[in-house]
Amino acid sequence: MQLNYLAFAIPFFVFFMLLEYAVARKKGKQYFNFTNSITNINVGIAERLSDVFVTGASYFVYNHLYQHYAVFHFTPGILQWLTLLLFTDFIWYWYHRLAHEINVLWAVHIVHHQSEDFNYTVSARITVFQAIVRTGFWAVLPVIGFPASMITTLLLIHGLYPFFIHTRLIGKLGILEYIFVTPSHHRVHHASNGVYLDKNYGDVFIFWDKLFGTFCEEKEEPVYGLTKPLKSHSFLWQHFHFPLELLYSAGKAAGWKNKLQIVFGRPSAISPDVRNILEDTFHIRSHQEPVERRLNRYVVWQIACTLVFLFVFILLEKRLPVLVQVLSASLVLVTLVNCGAILEQRKWIFYLEYTRYLLVLLLVLTYLPGIRIFIGIAIAAIVSVYYFKSLQRYYLNLVYRAY
Repeated sequence: MQLNYLAFAIPFFVFFMLLEYAVARKKGKQYFNFTNSITNINVGIAERLSDVFVTGASYFVYNHLYQHYAVFHFTPGILQWLTLLLFTDFIWYWYHRLAHEINVLWAVHIVHHQSEDFNYTVSARITVFQAIVRTGFWAVLPVIGFPASMITTLLLIHGLYPFFIHTRLIGKLGILEYIFVTPSHHRVHHASNGVYLDKNYGDVFIFWDKLFGTFCEEKEEPVYGLTKPLKSHSFLWQHFHFPLELLYSAGKAAGWKNKLQIVFGRPSAISPDVRNILEDTFHIRSHQEPVERRLNRYVVWQIACTLVFLFVFILLEKRLPVLVQVLSASLVLVTLVNCGAILEQRKWIFYLEYTRYLLVLLLVLTYLPGIRIFIGIAIAAIVSVYYFKSLQRYYLNLVYRAY
């Protein structure tokens, strides 16, 4: 059986998230906020899911460039691996720096900085858009002469290191502070304090920042998150609020020159008032009242089940038909949107629950084809449509006890 062993990254990361939570709790440190952690993990689930469809495409791009445009042809060896590591980290530094300085790139990176916590769950905040853009930057590696197999292998290792620097439990690390990016360095990078803004872009090595003048030492406890906090748990709004702010601002600008200056300018060029306008337009609000514990449990169960489902899906994805992959991916994405909507206590979550119900029926029909199964599912679908309003009232009363 052909299995995708990258699925084991899920229990690996979850284990260390839970370990960090247990250690922080034992030390009496309030480093985890429930809603922030859930929204962080939601973004991470979406990224793991998207990797199923994107990783193969990235390998194809690297391999095509290597086969047709490589200046040199390096073979694996200690020196070649070390050189590739330095090149990869150097390119990452400049991608990361430009992603903070150019609006069109910040639009795909901003999601990583939205959390007002700083722990291992924050490392999960990577979007498929960021993965695609980074592929464009790293595409220079096969042109230099590194084969696709070396690049993808090193990127897996290179991507593992940053997970462990998203923590407040580890202090400064002595001499290592001069060579590697440490948790202390990366806490500065995630800070919204004025003195810390746009500092410490390195991923593995810190000497790039020292070389190019973007290094800053951690001297006081940072305040984490955006300079203008998002204040929304919506999965969709987290991903699309800044692209919408960018489009709105560019649309209001007079002349193409001014529009391009906004698109390719710095994030500070976007007025903070734009988000307020768009939040009113799309009725975005943060639910300020505490979410009941039973709703928290409901969300946790959804996330736990989704993680198990995602693990199995990635493990077996090479054996799954395309239709099953599409239905499974849709089911996961609807669940992620649903969790954010519950945390904000939206009434329209029933439509998401109903969509999940229909997706499950389609998955069952796909795996258990037959006239009896088809008739049973058709009856279940018809009954659910006929009693839609009654089911909606019952569901909202059950979940929120307020409608």
